[in-house]
Amino acid sequence: MLNLRLTLESFLFAWDALKSNLLRTVLSLLGVTVGIFAIIAVFTIVDSLEANVRSSLDFVGDKIIYVSKWPFAFDSDFPWWKYFQRPVPTPREYQQLRRQLGPNNKGIAIFAANSGNVLKAGSNSVADCVLQGVSYDFRVVSNVPIKEGRYFTVQEMDAARPVAIIGATIAENLYPHGNALGSQFKARGQTFTVIGVMEKEGKKLITISSNDANCIIPFPMFTKMFALSTTGFGGGPSATIAVKGRDEDVGLLDLEYEMRGVMRNIRGLKPREEDNFALNRPEMIASAVGKLFSVIGLVGGVIGSFAILVGGFGIANIMFVSVRERTNIIGIQKSLGAKNFFILFQFLFEAVFLCLIGGAAGILLVWLVTLIPQDALPLTMSAARVVLGLLISVGIGIIAGIVPAVLAANLDPVIAIRAK
Repeated sequence: MLNLRLTLESFLFAWDALKSNLLRTVLSLLGVTVGIFAIIAVFTIVDSLEANVRSSLDFVGDKIIYVSKWPFAFDSDFPWWKYFQRPVPTPREYQQLRRQLGPNNKGIAIFAANSGNVLKAGSNSVADCVLQGVSYDFRVVSNVPIKEGRYFTVQEMDAARPVAIIGATIAENLYPHGNALGSQFKARGQTFTVIGVMEKEGKKLITISSNDANCIIPFPMFTKMFALSTTGFGGGPSATIAVKGRDEDVGLLDLEYEMRGVMRNIRGLKPREEDNFALNRPEMIASAVGKLFSVIGLVGGVIGSFAILVGGFGIANIMFVSVRERTNIIGIQKSLGAKNFFILFQFLFEAVFLCLIGGAAGILLVWLVTLIPQDALPLTMSAARVVLGLLISVGIGIIAGIVPAVLAANLDPVIAIRAK
């Protein structure tokens, strides 16, 4: 109970010291404020950037395995010359995969896209649109957020009917009065009927994922309009095959092994020959993104730490000055029976208070910055970053105040009272 009371009194002494030198207190905590602001601002920007990139990459889906020519690899020694000679997936391979794959998948789809198209409806037109041909199970392997209308039927797919699901931007430009469903438009000389309109996604950091300028049509209709590339370079769009796995991770691994065996059989590869295809999973991109932003966060943290280091030196300097100014008081307190830890806690609490107040001010500034509307990169500060900022503040306070506090606690009371 006595120790608790002494600790509380140390707390009050430190608080009174801060209030009695208000101007010095404010000036000394500015360094900590700037340092905490720099560190937490960097981490907040990195977190927001990573969240935005991951959100923009949602179009690759979850539990999906893509059959492609190129692997999702990010190594510095990428052997592109070997992958360059690989063939691209074809509709024939898609049909064979559908027939030969077992029950480990929820659906299999093939799709291809062609950009830079102009769509016209009456006197209205919209340029730079993406025509995307998809098979029926495309909505299983990818998100197709239909706001109005419906998805394709099996009959429309098999008969290659000229029907389309359009993005919100296309609908707004071609049909400004909101009568898109059942209306017709022309693309590359072909007349299409709108059966669905997708939800508006808006701008993202990686705009390739936005459906706003996408026009989805049946894959057989797409192949009538465009000759698919056989090499993946020029000569038309190339196709991609995607297979949706079950929810279990074990089932996804089994599916990957099964797909590798089926694809090797389809392409007639001998046992000793390497795969001439890539089976890609979105986890590869997620892992690469995580590593990239870990490095960015580390670099930003190191840069921001220099700012907080300067603030820490400022606090230490103020604490040494405070010890010198209160040497007489320390001597009187010790002569009246004050223990060393009582003196120690006074100055240590004062340093921690300074850093906590400065850190809280820095965190508040970062939070105010996140309130500024941002279209390209909305900023959000997590509770974990607030806690991190406060912990850093406490740590800097302890480090900056421990040496002056120890010196004050070890002063000889007789010498301290005689000090001028």
